Amino acid sequence: MSRVRTRDLSFELRAGETLLEGLERTGHAVEYQCRSGYCGACRTPLLAGRVTYHEPPLAYVAEGEILPCCCRPAEPVSLDIPLLEMKQQA
Repeated sequence: MSRVRTRDLSFELRAGETLLEGLERTGHAVEYQCRSGYCGACRTPLLAGRVTYHEPPLAYVAEGEILPCCCRPAEPVSLDIPLLEMKQQA
């Protein structure tokens, strides 16, 4: 399991869970479309840590960015992603 820290919460990913699945489970606001690294809609900055991809994503990923839909943390990670309820209040 891997530790994930966001703006508002710190949690552990469950076994076999992608970063996107963990973020959804814990109520975070993450945009996505394809869930396979093809479109890049979920692209987000990685503030700290490192992730791995089972298959290299087809969407462009710049230095310091990740695609949560198809990656898993290789070590604890920090992301600038709000909880869904926080995003709705803004």
